[in-house]
Amino acid sequence: MEEEVQFCFEVAKEKMDNAISYLEKELGKIRAGRASPSILNGIFVDYYGVKTPVSQTANISTPDLKTIVVQPWEKNLLEPMEKAILAANIGLTPVNNGEVIHINIPALTEERRNQLVKQVKSEGENAKISIRNARKSANDDLRKLQNEGLSEDRKKSAEEEVQEIINDYSKKIDALLEAKEKIVMTV
Repeated sequence: MEEEVQFCFEVAKEKMDNAISYLEKELGKIRAGRASPSILNGIFVDYYGVKTPVSQTANISTPDLKTIVVQPWEKNLLEPMEKAILAANIGLTPVNNGEVIHINIPALTEERRNQLVKQVKSEGENAKISIRNARKSANDDLRKLQNEGLSEDRKKSAEEEVQEIINDYSKKIDALLEAKEKIVMTV
């Protein structure tokens, strides 16, 4: 019976790890006034009839804090990449010079910074909802195990252990959010 309890913990931890990974990915997409290749994550270009991420069809570099340079591996991809970046509606305008695409990152206004902080908090709340759902799922599994013979005391202690795990993951989420908010609010 103890193996099943441990399995519940492992499943819950895996779901929470996935929530943290997803949060990190989403926070990476929120631009904080600094050039970062991750801003272009999720943008796809038509590469020989296949939707392919820009990062897999070009070299992306950041020569300074305010510029992203996209150098396609094939010149015929310049225009489709430029259109894909514009269509992604990330608030940036690419400049095609015939060789590479330059993307200048404008300075953020105070209002925009506040909007980004709200977006960061929203992503954090989504992650917390995910870990609460993982807790609910683990507790449901523990109730099923109790019906199959797990003692009431062991069930209660297992639920407390699940809550401790939740608390640890909540702290991780809070730390990620705090770090991103600090980056966003730094002028």
